[in-house]
Amino acid sequence: MSDDEPLKPYLLAFPGPVRDRLVAAVLSGEKVSTTGLLAEYEAEDEELPEAGERWGLIDSAGREVAVLEVTEVRVLPLAGVDLRHALDEGEGHLTVAEWRSAHERFWHSQEMREALGAPDFTVDDTTMLVAERFRVVRRLDVA
Repeated sequence: MSDDEPLKPYLLAFPGPVRDRLVAAVLSGEKVSTTGLLAEYEAEDEELPEAGERWGLIDSAGREVAVLEVTEVRVLPLAGVDLRHALDEGEGHLTVAEWRSAHERFWHSQEMREALGAPDFTVDDTTMLVAERFRVVRRLDVA
């Protein structure tokens, strides 16, 4: 990718208060990992990110606020998420159980079920996830 090419958008949650909180955590350095559903990538027919790729972090207003570089991508079952990953998500969870409870609420939300096109979607220990680590390469001035 050349410097002239636009970056792919890096979207956390849905636009609104949750995205705003997550973007702020990334910009402050508290959040250096995130977790998505493999089913989400499949529903949107998207390829998984790869280490070394750079993305534009998007806020709720649709603005690119930072350039992120993916440093690690793991596909693992929900039961395989460890404490390091949960802590590195920067959302204040102190245990994997807290992290999982919050993520299950999000993944079982009507908004997520609509995005997946699966009104009865639920997760369990075997649900496959995409666990990513990233770093902020550059913060962008946003007016």
